[in-house]
Amino acid sequence: MDIVLLVKAAIMGIVEGLTEFLPISSTGHLILAGSLLGFDDDKAKVFDIAIQTGAIFAVILVYWQKIKSTVVALPRQPKAQRLALNIFIGFLPAVVLGLLFGKVIKAHLFIPTVVASTFIIGGFIILWAEKRPPGSVRVEHVDDMTAWDALKVGLVQCFAMIPGTSRSGSTIIGGMLLGLSRQAATDFSFFLAIPTLIGAGVYSLYKERALLSVADIPLFAVGLVFSFISAWLCVRWLLKYISTHNFIPFAWYRIAFGIVVLATAWSGAVVWAD
Repeated sequence: MDIVLLVKAAIMGIVEGLTEFLPISSTGHLILAGSLLGFDDDKAKVFDIAIQTGAIFAVILVYWQKIKSTVVALPRQPKAQRLALNIFIGFLPAVVLGLLFGKVIKAHLFIPTVVASTFIIGGFIILWAEKRPPGSVRVEHVDDMTAWDALKVGLVQCFAMIPGTSRSGSTIIGGMLLGLSRQAATDFSFFLAIPTLIGAGVYSLYKERALLSVADIPLFAVGLVFSFISAWLCVRWLLKYISTHNFIPFAWYRIAFGIVVLATAWSGAVVWAD
């Protein structure tokens, strides 16, 4: 196995883990990082989706007690049954729209200039959402969400199919606009990520299995490990951060980073691969 390729896999894993659960778009960062590293062929695109599973294992570890208690209580406790049903309901829109439009979106929108543009647009949306007058919070805790709340958040999550939008940003900011507390929106975003990202990873590996071989196992293993470690650190930090801070710094980061990518692309200072 090429050592340089393994180093690229490690870098991509770190990028995935650090950006998956922040409102700054992991897919967008992976597209840009892959373009800079020359790691953007068809196999690399499968790799980008597959290593999301490493980040999800980090969420499972952080939320293990909640997940375990919910699973154990499912046969007899309405609260646990409601949470499981809400996660399923929130997951469905991504499945349907992903199957209908996923191929078209990947063919036409997975390019650096689109990512940079959605970085900027998403940043302004976060600024608008955070600077709105405080509204009434209807749902303080994730266990109090209704099926209708879950469906609306699931529909908002589908905006993240556009690269650069951010799945966590869509669900957290969208959830807050829909009446969820910051904590409830963040928790549900993490829970919703488990079936969404695992499903996307398994489906991508199955669909593109002809591209892969046993020789690719070390490459994917390195990406998964580094994705898991960096995501675990990031999730633990984020849960502490949201208790006392808002998402405005991430909005300015998105805007500044998007402008830099567009400026370097238009000036020719950086040749971003399409």
